[in-house]
Amino acid sequence: MKRYLCLLLLLNNPVFANSVNTTSNSSGSVVNQAVQVVPSRQFQYQMNTITCQGATLNISPFVSTTYGFATPYESHFDRPVYSRRDIEGNFDDEDKPIGDGDVDAGYRGDILYHEQVRTGQKQSNVSINGGITATFSIPLDRTATKECRKAMVKQNELYEASLAAKRLNFEMSRAKTCIDNLKQGIRFREGTEMARICADVELITPPNVEHTHKLK
Repeated sequence: MKRYLCLLLLLNNPVFANSVNTTSNSSGSVVNQAVQVVPSRQFQYQMNTITCQGATLNISPFVSTTYGFATPYESHFDRPVYSRRDIEGNFDDEDKPIGDGDVDAGYRGDILYHEQVRTGQKQSNVSINGGITATFSIPLDRTATKECRKAMVKQNELYEASLAAKRLNFEMSRAKTCIDNLKQGIRFREGTEMARICADVELITPPNVEHTHKLK
């Protein structure tokens, strides 16, 4: 019986509920920048026809700028403020009119005034970004690199031996020319610049060679 009485009381007493809808809007922009690293040429050692690759380290600094603007630019916008008059629609215990939780008829949709709301929109955006990119490259075939370097060392030794042989031929030719001139009684005058060419050449008697003169 008590359950039925409670149910009747709930049905006879109207329940008024006010609902408030709130909205929030946000806007923004994001600028994504990418830096492309282009593979550069590998560092190489070259000697004549032999070319060996080595490890390469590339360091590239960069600076980039971006400029953005909004059009049309609006710093503020007018937001209407509507009438919320609610003094009619229901009665209290003394039979006086009171609000029923809804805007009174005749005032619904009435705009009281407009308020300025800041948009937060920026007129222009400027950004400066800087950084450094670094790449390190090494040859994967280490065996071929070692053999190439050995071949380069051998090639350098051959160059040094060839240079020594040419140097020896030059010195022997110089000594022979100076001796031939001395035998003929020809020499540069002492103290002159050309005399230094044969300054270290001496004419001596060869060993184990009989040297005789006829006496009258």
